[in-house]
Amino acid sequence: MGQPVREYLLTLCVTVAVTYLLTGPVRKFAIAAGAMPEIRARDVHREPTPRLGGIAMFGGLCAGLLVADHLRNLNGVFELSREPRALLTGAALIWLVGVLDDKFELDALIKLGAQMISAGLMVMQGLTILWIPVPGIGTVPLTQWQGNLLTVALVVITINAVNFVDGLDGLAAGMVCIAATALFLYAYRIWFGYGIESAAPATLFAAILMGMCLGFLPHNMHPARIFMGDSGSMLIGLVLAASAISLTGQVDPDALALFAGGERNATHAMLPAYIPLILPLTVIAIPMADLVLAIVRRTWKGQSPFAADRGHLHHRLLELGHSHSRAVLIMYFWSGLIAFGTVAYSVHSASMWIVLAIAALSAVGLTLLLLPRFTPRAPRWAYGLVPPRYRHAERAAEAALREASGREPEPARPIAAGVSGVNGATAVGPRSRFPDRRKAGSAR
Repeated sequence: MGQPVREYLLTLCVTVAVTYLLTGPVRKFAIAAGAMPEIRARDVHREPTPRLGGIAMFGGLCAGLLVADHLRNLNGVFELSREPRALLTGAALIWLVGVLDDKFELDALIKLGAQMISAGLMVMQGLTILWIPVPGIGTVPLTQWQGNLLTVALVVITINAVNFVDGLDGLAAGMVCIAATALFLYAYRIWFGYGIESAAPATLFAAILMGMCLGFLPHNMHPARIFMGDSGSMLIGLVLAASAISLTGQVDPDALALFAGGERNATHAMLPAYIPLILPLTVIAIPMADLVLAIVRRTWKGQSPFAADRGHLHHRLLELGHSHSRAVLIMYFWSGLIAFGTVAYSVHSASMWIVLAIAALSAVGLTLLLLPRFTPRAPRWAYGLVPPRYRHAERAAEAALREASGREPEPARPIAAGVSGVNGATAVGPRSRFPDRRKAGSAR
């Protein structure tokens, strides 16, 4: 088992490295090509930012598949299954359409048609749902048309769910990375824990998807230097859907029940058979909820479901008063809690501690939602660990406040509210040094 772990780690590292290294040149190309749209009313960023980040992510996908094809253990995935070729075919088409949209702003119906064609190409090459486990009934085999239609629908829904949530710096890439990690952990356990080789493609897809997102995130975190655009959001949405479909529709639930212990405990033994049906829904639960709410909201207003607005979940977090970075972290938190909580429950479903831990973390998440005005400040001893952009922003804010209050500029001091100074005096933060903060606030 150690050898496959090393090969997955190598594939992940190569995908991360290629995606990361390609993003810089792609950014320069996007600027030269004019793929920098003007600021729209619904946008959160304040400066034109280049798109086309999906080009680097597609390069990472190709590199990951190429490396895996030359590894001793992972090579069997390409020899025994046509799913990697199906994934690459569908990904190439949806990526190409995304690149054109990032540059020329294609119509929404054209993109929808391309998504359906990409899903159809994967279905034609064998990446489709063959059966679904239904609680209380068991495994229900699907006809060819039923499986094909369900596969296309899941691909289209997942792509648009990821596309809808791509509204803040680092949000879509981070949430998909969390989902891919949860899928990888569960698929790897199914393959090597239960010995079911049909879970191998899903494990590989999830590992490569993790690498694509991790390699792109350093360039996309707030403030983002480049956006992934539709070429990236539709691409990672398709890869995520392919991973979930391969895990759900190709792994035989009866084999899972057999390896889990048969009739010893019906409810506990059949739980692993239901998790492949539940897990793909949980890993995109937040984007899916955002998608459904957006469609209902726009339809209720008499608008097109594809019309853009500022009513997404991340926009609402900003309206509550959360900062850009904190809104992203809150979305990360809930995505990770749902995805990893489901995986943990599938491993130890009889443990009450897992349920209690999920409930406690949910309470923590709700508390964070109610504290939008809380502004964390680093103590003096940790000031060197604060990212430079936040130190510079704080210093600029303090300088603006001093100028507005008519005081002479003072040497910039670290962010330290309530920290004792050298002579025993208490160093106060900017709020207490400038009592008339509301009057000077317009200068920020």
